[in-house]
Amino acid sequence: MAWSKVNITKADGERVEAQAPVIVSASRATDIPAFYSDWLMERVRAGYVRWSNPFNGKPLYVSFARTRVFVFWSKNPAPLLKHLDWFDAQGYGYYFQFTLNDYEAEGLEPNVPSLSERIDTFIRLSERIGKEKVIWRFDPLVLTATTGVDELLEKAAYIGHRLKEHTNKLVFSFADIGTYTRVKNNLAKDAIPYREFDRQTMEELAAGIYRLNESWHLQLATCAEAIPLESYGILHNKCVDNDLLIKLFPHDKALMDSLGVQITIPDLFHQEPIVDKREKNRKDPGQRETCRCVMSKDIGEYNTCPHLCKYCYANASAEAAWRNWQHHLEHPHAETIKGTY
Repeated sequence: MAWSKVNITKADGERVEAQAPVIVSASRATDIPAFYSDWLMERVRAGYVRWSNPFNGKPLYVSFARTRVFVFWSKNPAPLLKHLDWFDAQGYGYYFQFTLNDYEAEGLEPNVPSLSERIDTFIRLSERIGKEKVIWRFDPLVLTATTGVDELLEKAAYIGHRLKEHTNKLVFSFADIGTYTRVKNNLAKDAIPYREFDRQTMEELAAGIYRLNESWHLQLATCAEAIPLESYGILHNKCVDNDLLIKLFPHDKALMDSLGVQITIPDLFHQEPIVDKREKNRKDPGQRETCRCVMSKDIGEYNTCPHLCKYCYANASAEAAWRNWQHHLEHPHAETIKGTY
């Protein structure tokens, strides 16, 4: 499933070709809701955004002309809440991947709000849009010299007790530090004594989360993990999830068409829509092999997230991320997140 192309007119009058995705991811690469929500609103109203390919630096234009859904990824979506009425009025669908970890003692997430504030935001968002649209991520699970499996489960237990009535799903992953050279170097630079997961610690955490979930009753899933944990009731997740989109927005024909789905709305005596998936394989080819997400267009950029999480793969360095953030603040109305025109 390739996105269609459209021609757009930029603010300076130039005509350019742009991708026109139906599903927009905002964003795996940076926390748009936390830091760039006003910029996002301005760009959606303008109808397009300019994005740079992280591998070759080439610019690409993305048009919102055919966008039906935004998948928001955030550790602090509070700044975006004031804009949700506008998204609703425009007929956009959306849901949130809300990462809510507890690494306050470890100092792994230096610029996120306090744990209590983030829990309050999660509950407020859930009550505003419905718990089926707010997915809790404890992601990634990180082992250190002082934080082992038991400590991680204690952290998860505390958060899960607070959130269990405000979400339907918990998604987690195991930090794989060695795979990302920049992450390994950044942790070493800050003298953070991380430990890699092995099969035993993964199984121990899975078993512990399974036991905790006996009182939570959440769907459990891992993100982009190869290890099979079905025996613990833990599935492989689709974070950009066609099944969830079908459940949430079955009446959006343009969205359903893009997903290869035909929806039949039965009579009043049968409330559930009848779903016919005409095309089964919708995996995003641009993601990792173990990722099961369906295709979307991510509009975030690397080296732009001021959370400065120590394990972040999307920031080459704290200095680069902070420099780009400051440039954005100087040029908040630019076509790009980085503040370039």
